[in-house]
Amino acid sequence: MDTHTTVEDLLRSPALQLRVVAGERGLGRSVSWAHVSELDDPTPWLLGAEVIMTTGIGVPRAAAAQRAYLERLDDAGVAALALSAGLHVPPLRRAFLDAAEERGFPVLEVPLAVPFIAIAQEVAAAVQEDARQRLGAQLQVFGALRWLASEGLDTAGLFQRLERLSGYAIHLSTPQGRPLLPGVPAPPPGVRLPASADAPPTIPGGFALPVPAPGGPAGWLVAFERQGARPAGLAVVQHIATVAALRLAMVRSRRETLRRQGAETLAELLQDVLDPETARRRLALMGLLPDIEVVLLVARDAEDDAVVGALGEHPHLMLRRHRDLYVLTPASVITGDAGTGAAPRGEDGGAGAGEAGAALREIPGIAAGVSRPLPPGSSLRVAQREALWAASRAAESGRPLVTYGEDTTGRWLPDDVGVLAALVEHVLGDALRYDTAHGSDLVASVRTWMERDRRVDDAARALHVHPNTLAYRLRRFGALTGRDLSATGDFAEVWLAIRAASQLGGL
Repeated sequence: MDTHTTVEDLLRSPALQLRVVAGERGLGRSVSWAHVSELDDPTPWLLGAEVIMTTGIGVPRAAAAQRAYLERLDDAGVAALALSAGLHVPPLRRAFLDAAEERGFPVLEVPLAVPFIAIAQEVAAAVQEDARQRLGAQLQVFGALRWLASEGLDTAGLFQRLERLSGYAIHLSTPQGRPLLPGVPAPPPGVRLPASADAPPTIPGGFALPVPAPGGPAGWLVAFERQGARPAGLAVVQHIATVAALRLAMVRSRRETLRRQGAETLAELLQDVLDPETARRRLALMGLLPDIEVVLLVARDAEDDAVVGALGEHPHLMLRRHRDLYVLTPASVITGDAGTGAAPRGEDGGAGAGEAGAALREIPGIAAGVSRPLPPGSSLRVAQREALWAASRAAESGRPLVTYGEDTTGRWLPDDVGVLAALVEHVLGDALRYDTAHGSDLVASVRTWMERDRRVDDAARALHVHPNTLAYRLRRFGALTGRDLSATGDFAEVWLAIRAASQLGGL
C-alpha cells in the first residue's frame, strides 16, 4: 500500500477533471492502484486501497442494494469509487450517498471525455516512484530473523523495529481478541477480526492476516497504516505475520520447557526433599524472587489451559495431580496483597482478589483453594494442607475461590497434624466409626445444622430429610459422643473438632 498518492492528489490533477459526489471526508485515503470493474462484488479480487472505476453496469438500482454495494467496497479497503458520467450509472439513491458521507468513502465522477486509462496511468506513475522505498523496507523486514539471532531483541523491541520499517502499527491478538505475544498490543476495541483464515486480508486502514501455527491460526496480525509513514505493502505485512508465528513458537517452546522444569521443582517442594537454599535458587530462576511471598493454589476440576490463561504472564510453577492442579505463584497475583501477612478481606468474606484471582473466579466449575502466604523456598507441608482444605471448602460451598483463614475458627486450631487428628478422635471418633459401620450421616448432619446456625428446618432442607429425622440424628450423635449440643462448652468443642476434621480433609 502506498501513501504518496491519495484520493485528494487525484482530484488535484487538472488532466483528470474529477468531481467529488460524496464522502469528501475520506479524501486523505491512500491509493495503491486504479482498477476497472463492472462486477457487483469485486472485493474477492482486491488487496485494498484501489480506486474502483466503473461505467455503472455493476451498480445496483435499488436504494438498499446500492448502500450494500458501497459498504462492501469500503469494508474491503477500497480507496474510492469513480463513476463514469453519462454512461450506465443508475440514479444514485439517498441511502447510497448517506452511506458514503457516514463512512467517509469518496465517490467521484469521471467526465466522459477522460478515459479510465488516464487515471490508471496517474496512479501507476506514483507507485513506480515509491517502488525503491518499498523494496528497501522489504529487504530490511526480511532480515528480522537475523536480528533475533544477532541482537537478542525481546518481543516488544522486535515489533517496534518492524513497525518503524514497515510503516504500520502492529497488533497481535488471539482469536478471542486478547494479546498474543507479550509486549505487542491487541487491536483496539471495536476492530472486527476476520471470521476465517481465508477471509480477504484488507480491512479499513490496513490488513488483517492469520498468524500460522500447527493445527490452525494461533491468532491475528492487524496492521494499520501509521499517519505520516510510508507503508510498505501486503508482502511485508505477510512476512511480519510469519515472524510473529516464529516468535510465538519460540515463546511457547520456552514456556513449555519452563513448565516442565517448574512441575519437577514443585513436585520436589511438595515432597519436602529440597533444602531451602536450593529451592530459593530454583524459584528465582523461574521468576519467584526471594523477597516476594508466594501462595500455593489448588484448583479442582479446572482445565490446565484455563488456569494458565488466568495467570497470564505472571511467574508460576504448575503440577497436575489427578483432578487437582497445584500452582505456586506470588501472593499478590491471587489475593491482591503483597504477601506481607494475612490476605486482605474482600467480598463475601474472601480475600481481595488480585488480577489472576479475579480471572480464576470466572472459570466455569472451578473450585480453588489458596494457602496463606509464605516465603519462597519454605516447606510446603502446611501450605499444601491449607490449600487442599480451602479447595474442599470451595467445592462444598459452590464458591470458585476460597483462601485459607477466611474461616475465623481456623485461627484457634494448631498447624500440627497430630494435634488436629487427636482432637478429631477425642470428640468425633465414636460418631465417625458409627457412620462408617452403618452408612449413616450423623457427623455430616451435625455439621450442616451448625453451619445453618442451629436452624433445624433449614438444615433438614439442605440434607433432604424430615426435621424429625434430623432431630433424631442430633440426639444419636450426642449419645455417641457424650456431648450435649445445647451446652455452650460442648457445642464449641464439637464445632472445633468438625473444623479440624475438614482441615485434615476428612469431611
